[in-house]
Amino acid sequence: MNDGLIDLFQHSAWATREVCRVCQGLSEAQLEAIAPGTYGSVIATLRHLVSAEAGYCRRLTGDEPVWYERARQSPSLDELAGYTDDLAARWEQFLTVPFDAERMFVIPWHDGTQRNVPAGVYLAQALHHGCEHRTQIFTILSSLGVETPDLGLWDYSEITNRSTPRDA
Repeated sequence: MNDGLIDLFQHSAWATREVCRVCQGLSEAQLEAIAPGTYGSVIATLRHLVSAEAGYCRRLTGDEPVWYERARQSPSLDELAGYTDDLAARWEQFLTVPFDAERMFVIPWHDGTQRNVPAGVYLAQALHHGCEHRTQIFTILSSLGVETPDLGLWDYSEITNRSTPRDA
């Protein structure tokens, strides 16, 4: 029932691992670089991306990763890649059974109000949030002249053999 969602979350994990891989080769100054209109530095944005996704997953599954608090502090790039792998497995497990997309969560909003948010919207936010911040990281890196890989779904499907050449 949720099979298509599994592809979306596997793509998201793959893309975040690719960002971690690119960041492994950066200098400290590059990791601390910022650009107007982005969340923060490359490393701060990557840490935020992974810790926020863990929070979304925790809220939807009711299961907090043992590393959750560490992810909210200053984990290394290797730790972030490991957390991303763990999140991929958690999402896949969550999506193996139907879930109630209309189950409501009370979410504190940016203006201080409380909002009722359905699980389906919360799930979509987990995906959108990751895409947005990966794009911001690559915007910063591109401005520094760092070559970045394509992270699109077509790229993912080709690299992971989710799409294959058709025999003539």
